[in-house]
Amino acid sequence: MCKNHTIPEKNTSKGEKNIHDKEHSTWNRRSFIQALGLAGAGGIMLGHASIAASKPSPLSVALAASENENILVIIRLKGGNDGLNTIVPVYDYATYANLRPNIRHQQSNLINLNADFAIPNYMSALESVWGDGKMKVIHGVGYPQQNLSHFRSAAIWASTDDINVEPTGWWGRYYEDLYPDYLINPPEVPPAVQIGSIGDLIFEGNDSNYAFSVANTEQLANVAQNGVQHNVTDLPDCVYGDKLLFMRATTNTTVRYSSVINDAYLASSNSSSYSDEDLAKQLAIVARLIKGNLGTKVYMVTLDGFDTHANQVDAQRALLEDLSDSIKDFYDDLAATGMDDKVLTMTISEFGRRPYENGSNGTDHGAASPVMLFGAGLDGNGFVGTHPNLTEWDANDNLIPTSDFRDIYSTVLTEWFCLDPSVVSTILLNQTYQTLNMGITCQSLSNTDFSDTTRFVHIPIYQNNRTLIEINMPNTANVDIRLYDMMGREVGLLENKILYPGKYSIDVKEKVKTRLSYGQYIYRISTGGQFYSKSIQIR
Repeated sequence: MCKNHTIPEKNTSKGEKNIHDKEHSTWNRRSFIQALGLAGAGGIMLGHASIAASKPSPLSVALAASENENILVIIRLKGGNDGLNTIVPVYDYATYANLRPNIRHQQSNLINLNADFAIPNYMSALESVWGDGKMKVIHGVGYPQQNLSHFRSAAIWASTDDINVEPTGWWGRYYEDLYPDYLINPPEVPPAVQIGSIGDLIFEGNDSNYAFSVANTEQLANVAQNGVQHNVTDLPDCVYGDKLLFMRATTNTTVRYSSVINDAYLASSNSSSYSDEDLAKQLAIVARLIKGNLGTKVYMVTLDGFDTHANQVDAQRALLEDLSDSIKDFYDDLAATGMDDKVLTMTISEFGRRPYENGSNGTDHGAASPVMLFGAGLDGNGFVGTHPNLTEWDANDNLIPTSDFRDIYSTVLTEWFCLDPSVVSTILLNQTYQTLNMGITCQSLSNTDFSDTTRFVHIPIYQNNRTLIEINMPNTANVDIRLYDMMGREVGLLENKILYPGKYSIDVKEKVKTRLSYGQYIYRISTGGQFYSKSIQIR
């Protein structure tokens, strides 16, 4: 039977202990990076050849040149938030009340934002946010022919494609172009941090998910406070304890960015007294990471429970109270260090709810719903767009959207992150969307024309028991393609010659001229001074 075993502490000074902890933190991250062939600062060794940071591609230059200090926080209201009971249309209160005799807000329980729209009084924390000019509301957000499935609609919001099943997300495509050699040379800080779900499609590229993701706040808090996910002390002194130690230590070393998150967290503190509610805990950690200068540009947090088919009044109230109080505390916290004007927060939800209540004191899946923006970087409070007509519904009895969610994405990328419109079009699947007057204006947008930027496209193809690398050459150049195992060891040279414009297929097993075991590998292409890497399977 296993007995608890506590490792006695050495009689060391605080300074010695800090050095000891720092060494372990450094070793953990370094061992993981070396094990997977990933680069931190200064490059790594692949196949005994030194690999340094590569020259950026034209599109990467366009993206990097537009980078600024601004940060985006996405709050996902998971389940489909009822917009009519969040931003109440008091300009037509009679129609609203008739549609919802049991779940409507009484006028005496509303706080007017202006003569036409109000919020329920339990969202009173937002009254001062609105009054201070740090809140805007975009009316009737959705997309044509709303798909009423939670999963599919969430995927549409993440991928921006409401017609095809697109496997990548809008931020995944952004980071894929910014970091084309991500598997070999990832950036020093996590491109994105996501709390509340693992691997959201928003951050999914063709080959990598670019978010440091944790399932819950406690998991991130543990990483932030300790630099690791699991305790490796106080384990049972037996074979089981030894195995548990091995698994926990292995898991700890496979969290790529644990140490940098830990450093940022410890470098700051919260200045607001957040509640113990779900969203509050998430935003409290995000605030510390931002104030600790982590350097991550995009954060995504999740507040679940908005699928209010029944007993909506109490359920939505608890969620919206958490949202309102947390936003107020979050921006008060950031303001303490003067960072509140650098952080834009945006709510998203896969769909709204029906305009009328159902028989269970709730509402069913709908379409249009408001998006709320928060931040001192806005040019004051206000409403954007036109509110949907309460008496004009689509074929499914849903409000008809008046604003496309992709217009919001396009505006955020163009006006908040100062990306050139042609680059934004590439990120949004070669579609051009309207720029909304959301109260954000880029002051340093480059005048450089990137409209003729060509992309080097490469993908693995599997057919007829063959593993192929398909590349599309935009111009004539020498191309070097090498295959590596997951430990970063070179397996073989696949190609090294001048290729002319056009499409080519490289048969991996035929070219490598050595027997390959089944499993995962990495191929790396060098052309035009740029590196591209992607994982590939030998089947």
